[in-house]
Amino acid sequence: MKISYKWLNQFITLTETPEEIAKKLTYSGLEVEAVELYEPFKGGLEGLLVGKVLECERIPETEKLHKTKVDIGNGEVLAIVCGAPNIKQGLTVVVAPSGATLYPSDGGEPLKIKKGKIRGEVSEGMICAEDEIGLGGSHAGVIELSEEWAAGTAVAKVYKIETDHIFEIGLTPNRADAASHRGVARDLKALYKRALHPEKAISISNSLPVASVSIENKEACPRYTGIVLKNVKVAASPEWLQFRLKSIGLHPINNVVDITNYVLHGWGQPMHAFDFGKVKDGKIIVRNAKKGETLLTLDGITRTLNEADLLICNATEPMCIAGVMGGKDSGVSENTTSIFLESAYFHPTPVRKSSQRHAIKTDSSFRFERGTDPNIPAVALQVAVQLLQEITGAEIASAIFDSAPATVAPFEIKTSYPFITDYIGKEIPAETIRTILTDLEIQVSDTNNGQFTALVPPFKVDVTRPADLVEEVLRIYGYDNIPLSSSLSTNFLAEHPIKDRDKMQKKLTATLAGTGFSEIITNSLTTPVYAALLGKQTTSVEIQNKLSEELGVMRQDLLFSGLEILRYNINRRQQDLRLFEFGFVYKKGEAAGQFIEDHKLGLWVCGASEAESWQKKTQETDFYSIKQALALILDKLNISKYELRPLQNTMPFKEGLELFVQNKSAGMLGLVSPDILAQVDIKIPVYAAELNTAVLLKAYDNLPLYQEVTKFPEVKRDLSLVIDKKITFEELKKIASKVEKKLISDINVFDVFEGKQLGEDKKAYAISITLVDKTQTLTDKVIEQTMERLIEAYEKELGAVIRK
Repeated sequence: MKISYKWLNQFITLTETPEEIAKKLTYSGLEVEAVELYEPFKGGLEGLLVGKVLECERIPETEKLHKTKVDIGNGEVLAIVCGAPNIKQGLTVVVAPSGATLYPSDGGEPLKIKKGKIRGEVSEGMICAEDEIGLGGSHAGVIELSEEWAAGTAVAKVYKIETDHIFEIGLTPNRADAASHRGVARDLKALYKRALHPEKAISISNSLPVASVSIENKEACPRYTGIVLKNVKVAASPEWLQFRLKSIGLHPINNVVDITNYVLHGWGQPMHAFDFGKVKDGKIIVRNAKKGETLLTLDGITRTLNEADLLICNATEPMCIAGVMGGKDSGVSENTTSIFLESAYFHPTPVRKSSQRHAIKTDSSFRFERGTDPNIPAVALQVAVQLLQEITGAEIASAIFDSAPATVAPFEIKTSYPFITDYIGKEIPAETIRTILTDLEIQVSDTNNGQFTALVPPFKVDVTRPADLVEEVLRIYGYDNIPLSSSLSTNFLAEHPIKDRDKMQKKLTATLAGTGFSEIITNSLTTPVYAALLGKQTTSVEIQNKLSEELGVMRQDLLFSGLEILRYNINRRQQDLRLFEFGFVYKKGEAAGQFIEDHKLGLWVCGASEAESWQKKTQETDFYSIKQALALILDKLNISKYELRPLQNTMPFKEGLELFVQNKSAGMLGLVSPDILAQVDIKIPVYAAELNTAVLLKAYDNLPLYQEVTKFPEVKRDLSLVIDKKITFEELKKIASKVEKKLISDINVFDVFEGKQLGEDKKAYAISITLVDKTQTLTDKVIEQTMERLIEAYEKELGAVIRK
């Protein structure tokens, strides 16, 4: 649902910024998913200036082209070639200087103006027509402005370009009361303790005869109001009304239909206007459909009606599916001179069923399905009548028909202040609770001992129980104002989602297998020689009934199990290997008879990192191959905080690093010592890692990470720069992050060049920079400013030379 910031000010005075309002609404339960800048003209006419044509001369051997001299203020005169038939000396025109971007009315690609030559004449800009800058569809000639405008004046000022901020609210189905600007304003009234603007009193005479209306199904239509208006002049709506509708994504149709839409989105009351000249016998009948009846609806589809469909009919035929969509034949057209204006309360169930049955979703059905205010139809009707009188010149031709003028009584909920504070978990003064409910238009009637009765207005369809009153109080009081205390501790709750080692192992298995690793499963029994090589023979767990000395102890690590598999494959000329294994290791504890079992993950890589091909040379596995695998594992487990420290005791590695997660040792990785490899008869370098899965599991964040996909487009810019060879790509990234953290989302190298023409100590980088703003569409001006600051930083800090 779209809500306009400026439209809200019609109901309540707001001094806060749109961003502050969005935050307040979100915390109160109306989640603002985005705040977008609305510009009636794309680009907001930015960069366009008022110009004065000083000279105008036809270019020889051309029929239409003229070379002109145009003053654009500040002493600057541009030479511009123009082919418009009405161009002449003395005109005041709209000028797009070189560098400005035009957004045409037809929605075509934006056009950036560049200095160039036309028929040998220099042209430093463009004199614009309406369609070229998005102001209209005319291309008959350049725009002729009033002479009163001085050269150099921003064109946006000439046209008084008004902008707005639009809240995209993710309205939940229970909040039907907030499905309008007035409904959102009611919440802001309570949040800011600020009064709504008083509604203007409207009086309609009852001396005129009432329109002929009969209601045959009062259960489906508990209240129906309507009025006849004559001498209606159907035309385009005034600019202010079109702006309001366009800002929330609606397309203006004509002044009558636009007023009904304005009331719908302003007050939350759907309305419909019938061409009264097409209402046969002047009779309005609210009834269910008859078998076999059809209706050509506004979307141009002839629909076969169901007997359960509630209809608005004339004396002989249907004109509208009640609360869903009107008929095409009875709709308002440019020939309409009198209308019947309907404002009703329809029961949600039949509207929802008809909407589903005919697969029609409209702004009206959206609101009727969730429940509208039965007390507002007559109020909304009067608002619409006043607008129709002011905008269309309409005259009242009947008194208001109202089938149920009596006010619908509020719903009573009996509860107590202690009940509300107990539910919330914080002592809130009774006066504060009473004020919040009153601000939400829920009247409070106190009784004895903290008991009270809440009188809930019928537009609050989701407030039916004492627990609902608790929610109303809490969302206005502020969830963030409820402190966590020892009494609210969640330490006793089970961990959720449960961290399951088997699920983690399955996840990592799929990840490693997907990157070229092969899983191995080896025997937990091994030779005692391996423990002796590492000086661990005193902690070996011996097998009492061992079958042989070769399998006489339980393994204390996975390293040698993997090396044996490597040896087996290397001896068979398979040297390019990437292996992993999940398994248990065993050792004696410090106490007598104590044995310790740990679960580990082992990784081994050797040989070539990629198979040889005609495209690239074979690249041998190195330390970064095993480190990359470790980084992938940690990333998959959402472990971002870890530390790699140099190994204190390097055995069994020649050199390596120790992994620490949450300040606990989680494993080690590195180049296996040649002495160890010699013991297992392996003659090529092997890189290995052994990780403690218990430590990884504890740090594993298994909640899914989600980042909302931005609604606004990314922009890519390429940059070629010459830098010293010693400068790394990481330095370029750090500078980019320092220059602009918000807009630069990615930076990537797509080409590197070195050659004599650059110099021995130089290299050229071609980098791609991705920019995106998650709150609005980037303008050319912002993009250019960002790139200029980035280029300046590279030149200043790195001595880079930008290649153009």
